[in-house]
Amino acid sequence: MALMKTRDFVFAALLGATLLVPATRSFAEDAKPREAIITVTGEGHSAIAPDMAVVTLSVVKQAKAAQDALDQNNKAMGAVLATLKDSGIAERDLQTSGFSIQPQYVYQNDKNGQPVPPTLTGYQVTNGLTVRVRDLSKLGALLDQAVNLGVNQGGDIQFTNDKPDAALEEARRNAVADAAAKAKTLTDAAGVKLGRVISINEGAIVTPPQPYMRSMATASADKAVPVASGENTYNASVSITYAIQE
Repeated sequence: MALMKTRDFVFAALLGATLLVPATRSFAEDAKPREAIITVTGEGHSAIAPDMAVVTLSVVKQAKAAQDALDQNNKAMGAVLATLKDSGIAERDLQTSGFSIQPQYVYQNDKNGQPVPPTLTGYQVTNGLTVRVRDLSKLGALLDQAVNLGVNQGGDIQFTNDKPDAALEEARRNAVADAAAKAKTLTDAAGVKLGRVISINEGAIVTPPQPYMRSMATASADKAVPVASGENTYNASVSITYAIQE
């Protein structure tokens, strides 16, 4: 009987010691000082000339009968599409961007100043077209031709790039270099040394198109519409965490 009690005591003591080991290790790990770090944000930019323009054009026609307005609009838009294709614009670069038939009303008051039911005066048909022009040297002439053929609304132009991969890569490299320079300046000022890179997180990539606005109704029929494409600026940002050497 005494032997069994002794064995039970030894087993309980060993079990308690086993359970205490993980807790002791966890406490030691928590007590270990954490690695000093610094986190900085860098920004990079890259500007290149655009190689493509996205143009929105619309044909707007009005008539007393809806069918007449539609027929006039179809005729004008058909001529515009044919001219654009003949000028080298591919089918994939032509897309209808909006179509509507809207009744037109006149709102009046009677002699006592009270509103009377509106009078239907006709219908307005609007057909919108989005065109991607990949040869910018043709852009001015295409706009002029479109106006002559019946385009009477729109003229919003956005200059962009078909394949901006190289510009985006340069913007990213510049963002990383900017972050590294900031980290070096801060650690030098604090009297410590910059260590290894712990993490890199990329922020939003901003690729804003450059708009060029012009009213189609004021375009000259005597010469091509003047356009200025300028440059597109691509922006990148990164957040980098560095270790600080002891």
